[in-house]
Amino acid sequence: MTTGPASSAQEARRALGSRLRDIRKAAGITIRQLGAETGQHFTRVSKIENGVQFPTDRDISAWCRVCAAVDQELDLVATLRAVDSAYLEYRRQSRAGMKRVLGAHTPERYMATKVFRIYEHNVIPGLFQTAEYTAAMLSFWIRFLDTPNDLEEAVAVRMDRQGVLYRGGRRFVAVLEEQALRTWFGTAEVQAGQLGRLLELLSMPNISLGIIPLMTEREAVGSTGFWIFDDAMVALETPTAGIQVTQPAELAMYARMFEVLKGAAVYGRDARALILQVLSELDG
Repeated sequence: MTTGPASSAQEARRALGSRLRDIRKAAGITIRQLGAETGQHFTRVSKIENGVQFPTDRDISAWCRVCAAVDQELDLVATLRAVDSAYLEYRRQSRAGMKRVLGAHTPERYMATKVFRIYEHNVIPGLFQTAEYTAAMLSFWIRFLDTPNDLEEAVAVRMDRQGVLYRGGRRFVAVLEEQALRTWFGTAEVQAGQLGRLLELLSMPNISLGIIPLMTEREAVGSTGFWIFDDAMVALETPTAGIQVTQPAELAMYARMFEVLKGAAVYGRDARALILQVLSELDG
């Protein structure tokens, strides 16, 4: 299984197209007939059914009318809008600066979540970052996305979010690849400070921090980092978009993948030993 963000969005489009195909077939109508009845070329109908092209609200309305499925129109339109909003374009958000580029990571979402499940393969999760590490990361994105330079405000927003770690009634279950410990953002001193922060977090009773060693037998590899907020949402990030997955079937797949990845991780003393080993290499 892959957990790539592109595959998640594509799967959502395919699922919508598959529902429309089922409605057409249940009505006993061919692709060519539907195209003629709705005033569009039959190849466009095929593209919509295969998730290659998005339908519009008007397409769905006409589709349901022709197929005598008007009772399903509202639900299909709601699904279309949910899929369409799965991509939150960073360039649009970042016009007002990086402090606005939060995706699913809003204070409201954090306060509403009781169990955070976090997998990261090459970066320390934002909730666990030091201010210096966050600043080093955001400095790059400010340049890369050509956004207004609001570094101090953006760092402050992300540090303020970490207050959720100290509010009661929440659990944080994180699995990191060892590579995340070894990927530098900023100087060696910044990375050492970040690793020291992870050592501190190991002692917090509401945090479970597992690390998957580089050289270990394992069942699966996650192709991108992802966060699961309770059983309500999965959030992924790419260089150009934040993706939010809410379909129950997909949520269940991410939860299953998270459990598989957890099985390859080490915890407690072994996790501490891995962090200390990387720290010693930095000192060297």
